Amino acid sequence: MITDFTRTLGRSGIEVSPMGMGCWAIGGPWKFNGVPAGWSQVDDAESERAIRRAFDLGVTYFDTAANYGAGHSERLLGNVFKDRRDQVVISTKFGYIVDERNKEVRHYDEAEEHSHVAEHLKQDVEASLIRLDTDYIDVYFLHVWGLDIDLALEAREVLEDLVRQGKIRTYGWSTDRPDAIKAFATSSNCSAVQQQLSVLDGNMELLALCEEQNLASVNRGPLGMGLLTGKFAPDTTFASDDVRRYANWHPGFQDGKPTQDWLNKLASIREVLTSGGRTLSQGALAWIWAKSEKTVPIPGFKNTAQVEENCKAMQFGPLSSDQMKEIDQILGR
Repeated sequence: MITDFTRTLGRSGIEVSPMGMGCWAIGGPWKFNGVPAGWSQVDDAESERAIRRAFDLGVTYFDTAANYGAGHSERLLGNVFKDRRDQVVISTKFGYIVDERNKEVRHYDEAEEHSHVAEHLKQDVEASLIRLDTDYIDVYFLHVWGLDIDLALEAREVLEDLVRQGKIRTYGWSTDRPDAIKAFATSSNCSAVQQQLSVLDGNMELLALCEEQNLASVNRGPLGMGLLTGKFAPDTTFASDDVRRYANWHPGFQDGKPTQDWLNKLASIREVLTSGGRTLSQGALAWIWAKSEKTVPIPGFKNTAQVEENCKAMQFGPLSSDQMKEIDQILGR
């Protein structure tokens, strides 16, 4: 088993654990443009125990966003790490109006492509700094997936200024669009992309771009929003305040249920992923590490048991090249 296993966040040189903790689910219920976007009810005390457990097990990277729980996720992280801020790397995201009181998040404008992200950015970063109870953010991600590139470049100018001020160490964009990243990532202060990536989906052109330009590929959805844990069946349903009930944008879900296509694919590669004593979740994370040295998966969690299972994946390390080839052969790619 592997004991010394780290990753570097691209051009920034910031070293982190090979896996981060994705803190979307612990934000609790909230709505994005009127639609539930959280992961149902949460227990804040358990969330904080889980965060601490992840840290104790070697996780040094935690990813959140102003959106998650309309600021609630940021506040939880800030509370846990206020006395050991220098021992962890925290990324958060910006780009929307966050109404903490009403647990609602919405676009600055009705049309996303006309968003005034740049002019709100300075107040956004200050709000996140307060919620995180810190005076700097390690990685600050633009969170508007489809933002017009020209508007993103306006925001980049503000981000460059925030780097100079020391309020952020580096920045990136959470999007799966290679053309957007090519235009956005021309500064040495841009170090990371946050892209959807798992053993069953992901933009490989974007991953190749990260390798070419020395950008970290921070991977959201590494466990397919829970589907790759093997715990779902075709008739699985989700609570009315669970985002997966509405996640038709994700290839693993349709009409609030897992797709048979993904369930079949997962079943076909189960034996490879669970080889060597791994669980399905651990195998899915191992696939990501083997895919590229630039990858940093950020699986979500709601309790300590999930954290412990995912953290154990670091002991196993990446899949072998033979296992990677076998998965590709099974999936016909």
